[in-house]
Amino acid sequence: MSEGETPRPRPQFGEYASPEEQRARIQQPDATWALETGQSLDDPATPPAPPVSAPAPVQTPAATASPRPRRVDRIATFALLGYGLFTVLTSIPSLADYSGYVDTLLGVMGVEAEYSVPAGAQIWGIAAALVLGLGWIVTAALSWTNLRRGRLTWWIPLTAGVVFNLIAGGLMLVPIMSDPALWNALMAGVTG
Repeated sequence: MSEGETPRPRPQFGEYASPEEQRARIQQPDATWALETGQSLDDPATPPAPPVSAPAPVQTPAATASPRPRRVDRIATFALLGYGLFTVLTSIPSLADYSGYVDTLLGVMGVEAEYSVPAGAQIWGIAAALVLGLGWIVTAALSWTNLRRGRLTWWIPLTAGVVFNLIAGGLMLVPIMSDPALWNALMAGVTG
């Protein structure tokens, strides 16, 4: 050893020992050669076969890398959630006022018909507003959970927006479909 060199640290816990030296120290036989050769561990007449080393598993970069957050996915998810929140907040007042909703719908479609809003129709508008509001909350929670886990998430607000808007639209159509004269006028306006 020359001057200035530090001595090599003493090995601990068998760090530098070969597998054979480790087995001799702990006094356990090598069972892998017995399985490979079909010999008994108790047969001292036959020497143990040298251990066969298994090839090291090949690790791909994808398997070792932790999932990185996808910037585009985050931006798209938050943009869709923001658009959905804006749509829900602007839709709730119009859905709660069912007679105004029907008048607007008939005006947009160009249908000249009168609709007398029955007392139960207002409940359908409130139910549609609740579906949209609760649907957005569930969508935001599910999207946030998936973003935290590093999963692809942009499709959740998109799919939920379509599903909850279809449900709310169906709820809004129930009172209109229950009035045969108005429904026939709507169908004639759509087809004609």
